Amino acid sequence: MIIKEYIKNNSFDPLFINGDSLTILKEINDDSIDCIITSPPYYMKREYLKDGIGLEKTYNEYIDNLLLIIKEIKRILKPTGSFWFNIGDSYKDKQLLNIPHRISIRMQDEQNWILRNTIIWDKVKGTMTSSKDNLGNQYEFIFHFVKDKTNYFYDSNQVRNTPRKVKIENGAVVSATGVTGIKYKRKIELSTELSEFEKQEAQKALKNVLSRMENGEISDFRMVIRGSSQRITNGDSIKLSGRAKELRDKGYYFLFYNSKGSMISDLWQIIPEDSRGRKLHYAPFPIDLVKNPILLTCPEKGIVLDPFSGTGTTSYVAKSLKRKSVGIDIKKEYIDYSTQRCK
Repeated sequence: MIIKEYIKNNSFDPLFINGDSLTILKEINDDSIDCIITSPPYYMKREYLKDGIGLEKTYNEYIDNLLLIIKEIKRILKPTGSFWFNIGDSYKDKQLLNIPHRISIRMQDEQNWILRNTIIWDKVKGTMTSSKDNLGNQYEFIFHFVKDKTNYFYDSNQVRNTPRKVKIENGAVVSATGVTGIKYKRKIELSTELSEFEKQEAQKALKNVLSRMENGEISDFRMVIRGSSQRITNGDSIKLSGRAKELRDKGYYFLFYNSKGSMISDLWQIIPEDSRGRKLHYAPFPIDLVKNPILLTCPEKGIVLDPFSGTGTTSYVAKSLKRKSVGIDIKKEYIDYSTQRCK
């Protein structure tokens, strides 16, 4: 009931709840949360003030317990919602257990989650290791799951790289990467693969694209012409590639670059949070790791939830981005710390 009332009010101050995640999640209404971001305790890594998930006798028990929680996460997530799941791996008996992918595959096979991306979190500086027979670890996985593959909220413009600008040089329009269209005009003229009609149509299309670039609609483009040495997207099979079909039917196709900048990749280089001197919680879940998921998949004034909130990083970022948030943790010490932090 407290969560239902919180969702209705207009405050961006986080709601923190002390208790068992599975129990509390079962009290939340279906289809009520926009975005869920979490990093649960990893298997056999640390005792976060003792008790809680992550201390099971076997990794299968650990995964089973997480899947019970993830089942409730799916129920409370809106059809337009996203679930971002950061999980690290563990060794046992000198064998890497492959826990992140075991969980991900079971989520897809048993709970019908749709995996949209696997992000590699490059922590830039690896943790110190005393091992003499395996490499030090410098990355973790972040999985982006949705319930509905065609209907989830996704605002890619919020996280695009800053685009380079179109220029005018000697009266010619030059793209962000130096493309003027001159080389393409010449390729069309010299082509032995295109008919005269196809050459005329290709020149008209190129002129239109250059006009669009001059007007600021696009900042960059590439043109692929039949018979040229340029690579065809997804190969030359018309069954696999619509571009190959265009090339066969028209003799050319264009690749356009978004004028708002290129999309960020699935490799995120983010230094872990410095937890030196911290008395309570030592997980390196950093602020920058939470920003992209919220900006991408939680609408303005939407609500974010973290069922393993720890020191409240998810809620801290959500509040700064004007989103409501709910943080759940089994340890009262963490809840008290998070509450003070978010003030």
